[in-house]
Amino acid sequence: MTEDYQFTNSWFDLTAKPIWDQLIPKVRPKRILEIGSYEGASACYLIHTLAPQQDIELYCVDSWAGGVEHQAGEAAAADMEAVEQRFHHNTQLAIQNAHYTVTLVPRKGFSDVCLNQLLHEGKRGYFDFIYVDGSHQAPDVLCDAVLGFKLLKVGGYMVFDDYLWNENLPYGKDPIRSPKIAVDAFVNVNIRKLNILQTPLYQFYIQKIAE
Repeated sequence: MTEDYQFTNSWFDLTAKPIWDQLIPKVRPKRILEIGSYEGASACYLIHTLAPQQDIELYCVDSWAGGVEHQAGEAAAADMEAVEQRFHHNTQLAIQNAHYTVTLVPRKGFSDVCLNQLLHEGKRGYFDFIYVDGSHQAPDVLCDAVLGFKLLKVGGYMVFDDYLWNENLPYGKDPIRSPKIAVDAFVNVNIRKLNILQTPLYQFYIQKIAE
């Protein structure tokens, strides 16, 4: 990583990087899908870690419109435009520094539409690694999990970010406005098709073992 990257937070470094430092060099995914890219921190990490050794395909799905928690008028909308610009700046910088070929495929739109398009394009069972880090609303997370699992190959890994995240609301915690209930429901109904990896619970890691 270089000082020319434009990141405004350290969320990825605090939650994912310590685990990814161990997992990613071990599994070395070549076909990667991330749902929710924001400024590109996770994408740049994957390029920086994998592209010195191999070609990779990286699909990045994001609306760059922000979630419910981001939408508070014109200022928030303008900020998300800046976030999208930083994503493109950061990922292009990472690609410029890569030794092997990086095929970056940004898909701008809502994840339910974009994931269905990938299935329609024949990408069922295509991806080695899927990172679910988009909407924090339980119905959206459940949709991303179900569609993402169809796109994940047997033996591939899926990571859910913000498993224990909760929104600060005037009336307290709302389980429908957080990922955990959706991740739990998805895992429970697919328990015979996946293994749960032992990791810190701020993120939730599974490996697909059957269709």
